[in-house]
Amino acid sequence: MAAHRCSNCAALLILCSLSVFIVVDSQETTLNGGHHATTVHNPQTTTGTAEQTAEPAVEERRWEATAVEEATPDDDDDAAASDKQDTSAPETVDPSSVPQPKDDFQEELVIRPLHSGDIYASFQFRTVWETDFMRGNKVSHYRLFPKSLGQVISKFSVRELHISFTQGYWRTMQWGQPFQPSPPGAELWVWFQDSVTDVDGTWKELTNVLSGIFCASLNFIDSTNTVQPSASFKPLGIGNETDHRFLRYATLPREIVCTENLTPWKKLLPCGSKVSTHFHFHSQAVHIRPVCQDWQCKTTSWELRQTLNVVFDLHNSAQGKREWSLFKMFSRTLTEACPLASSSKIYIDITDNPQGEQFEVSPATPLLSQAVVLGDRRTFSVYDLTQQITFGTVRSLNLLIRWKSSEGDMLRPLLHAERYVAGYGLQTGEIHTLMYNNHPYRSFPVLLLDSVPWYLRLYIHTLTVTSKGKDNKPSYIHYQPSKDRLRPHLLEMLVQLPPNSVTEVTVQFERALLKWTEYTPDPNHGFYVGSSVISSLVPSIVAMDTNSTRERPLFSSFFPCKEESSYFVRVYTEPLLVNLPTPDFSMPYNVICLTCTVVAVGYGSLYNLLTRSFQIEEPSPGLAKRIANIIRKMRGVPPL
Repeated sequence: MAAHRCSNCAALLILCSLSVFIVVDSQETTLNGGHHATTVHNPQTTTGTAEQTAEPAVEERRWEATAVEEATPDDDDDAAASDKQDTSAPETVDPSSVPQPKDDFQEELVIRPLHSGDIYASFQFRTVWETDFMRGNKVSHYRLFPKSLGQVISKFSVRELHISFTQGYWRTMQWGQPFQPSPPGAELWVWFQDSVTDVDGTWKELTNVLSGIFCASLNFIDSTNTVQPSASFKPLGIGNETDHRFLRYATLPREIVCTENLTPWKKLLPCGSKVSTHFHFHSQAVHIRPVCQDWQCKTTSWELRQTLNVVFDLHNSAQGKREWSLFKMFSRTLTEACPLASSSKIYIDITDNPQGEQFEVSPATPLLSQAVVLGDRRTFSVYDLTQQITFGTVRSLNLLIRWKSSEGDMLRPLLHAERYVAGYGLQTGEIHTLMYNNHPYRSFPVLLLDSVPWYLRLYIHTLTVTSKGKDNKPSYIHYQPSKDRLRPHLLEMLVQLPPNSVTEVTVQFERALLKWTEYTPDPNHGFYVGSSVISSLVPSIVAMDTNSTRERPLFSSFFPCKEESSYFVRVYTEPLLVNLPTPDFSMPYNVICLTCTVVAVGYGSLYNLLTRSFQIEEPSPGLAKRIANIIRKMRGVPPL
């Protein structure tokens, strides 16, 4: 009932500003934006060749031209598992000659029509601030960067902070890989600076402060659900080598995302609004990391990236019709970009719809862009909200996607994972983790992270890893046993996945009997175990370029990419729901009721007899005597 009630509350999604963003320099924006505007205002100029060759109108669509910068370390930190756009303008801009603002805000919306007929929308909001908290600088003025988060970074000496709140489970085999993966519930992992002496104490204080900022149950994070991974998590900002003693990771798989979590997330944005909609899945996240300002990385900036990923329930929101529009989803259309945004764009993925056989997008745009996302080259229709021509004469933009056919095959993700609990009874059981390598001929290693609560006592000697019916010995194992009521189990393994195979990891456990005060208010519902985390460099179908520029879309530039032939992927499995031996909590209730009844009947009766006072009352006189006394009283004679 609680999950259903909060699911309805969370439907009040705060999808802020419906705008889209790329990182663009102020001078580069003027250069490229002016070129785009000129081309759009004069479509005859760009389609002269098409008219001379009598090509159809669809051939008038052109590719987006972007200025190419010299790659910088800052861009390498922003590099994701994707390639930069293929086409570029002939002019080049020297990064040293471009004036950098003190803080910069970009926004971006990516819309991907799914083969199920639903819509995947990914909002990206990026704020870059040219200041350095890591050197102990006291910042007293805030413009676009949220003051609450800036004070947290400064007070607790935070190097990187990543937090997400997710409602629902991402269906990888139906929807493909998400741009920003996250497990169900709440996830928090933080890198502290080397100057922190008491990491555990600082971590505890930080979780309590973040609990107040995001109105979440992060204050329930303690030593019993916090682990210190040794290899699964690396810094996403400046520097990839650091001491893992300053890393803390925790999840709350039972956390239910409601409106109370969405409202503070929206308040971190300089522009925002709220809408109501129906969805299958939604996830909001905040990522803070340091990035370089220049090529030599002599000075650093702080990057705040807020993401919101939503899979809309098309049939509920569109009354069964196979069409989608901004107005139907958000009850409004777009009239302008955020005034504080230096770049604001919308991308619609049309890779699987080259000739318009699957769906139709209106209004059409001649501006196209290509990017390598998660190892696949994707084509996008681009709507630049900073150009007035995008809104047309009515000064309003209402994107509409209407499906024509439900046919078509989705490209299966190369890496997929599942997890479940086996066994019977309430004493022992087994945890099974399945990892799928769908590549036809390439094998690759994966790093598996499992954090299991202490009340599931693992028998680590029963750990088995099998692939295609044969033993698959891990090349690296890190195991930290649990301590009752102090810390959970931590298991990390590096496993090689053979091509076109399913690798199964199995470990047995025994259920512990808790104290009666340690059970939740609904113990018969079960206890949640957090998702497994699988990290890997997956072979790419398309050759990738590790040099990235600020012209790359935000959705393709978060996770670092260090090799041209592979891209980084992080996959989360389902959380587990495990039943523990549970006493019959109705018996104490029955005993209390029986005891209260005995006390009320026995002791109450005895106490009543001991404290009651007895009085003799005379019988009341008859009617004739009462009338006679009334007459005698009127005559002044004493009564009988």
